[in-house]
Amino acid sequence: MADEVYQRNIYKKDVPFISFRKVLAEMGAPYSNSVELVSLHSISKGLMGECGLRGGYFETHNLTPFANEMLYKLKSIELCSNTVGQLALNLMVDPPREGRELPETVALYRKQRNEIFDGLQERAKMLTDSFNKMTNVTSNEIEGAMYGFPSVKMSPKAIAKAK
Repeated sequence: MADEVYQRNIYKKDVPFISFRKVLAEMGAPYSNSVELVSLHSISKGLMGECGLRGGYFETHNLTPFANEMLYKLKSIELCSNTVGQLALNLMVDPPREGRELPETVALYRKQRNEIFDGLQERAKMLTDSFNKMTNVTSNEIEGAMYGFPSVKMSPKAIAKAK
């Protein structure tokens, strides 16, 4: 299972998103035609980050017929996401485009998307910098999403006290 919800939250210009499915395909046989993969995406996280909205999708690859049948059965008994969630998901996967929507709509969408992205990128840098200012804490640069993975170095005195 691949949670690929943060694929548009990559802050480094020279680092592209690479899907698990692409990697699997590039690995070639026997992996590309035998490894089962479920890739998940959602409106409630990622760049759109609409936490109150519920809507998402998953893509499957190489699932056994039995697994496909069980997924179909499971999805057949569930309710649909709310209408607003469905609309938001549609906007996530098919945003306003020039030649289809009014230029003002496309410009407003891009402006708001860029403001959100820039704000997330700024906060990621602030988090990285904050970690690296702490005593005995270091962190790699946060290059995407909003997760930092700091390294905390414990002093021998703290380790002794913990024991």
